[in-house]
Amino acid sequence: MAHFELAGGEVSRALQHRSVSEIWYILGGLGVMWRQQEAGSGREVDLRPGVCLTIPVGTSFQFWNTGREPLAAIGATMPPWPGEGEAIPVEGPWIPTV
Repeated sequence: MAHFELAGGEVSRALQHRSVSEIWYILGGLGVMWRQQEAGSGREVDLRPGVCLTIPVGTSFQFWNTGREPLAAIGATMPPWPGEGEAIPVEGPWIPTV
């Protein structure tokens, strides 16, 4: 399990995981997450405190803090995070800032 934050206005890099699925719970802030499964079209999910979502293995995703306060979340991977090389950079809908 991990706790992470994205500062106001920042955009993450778009990624895809090779072998793990994730579940996220949003603790604070406001934002948007884009997710796209291999054969599907991308969809956006609004992020706000109390929202819980999954990122299935092989799903491309990127998130953007649309507010001024930090976007804070906790997340867990299943199976446990295997280490370096798990996250693969992909092209997302937004230009990353971090």
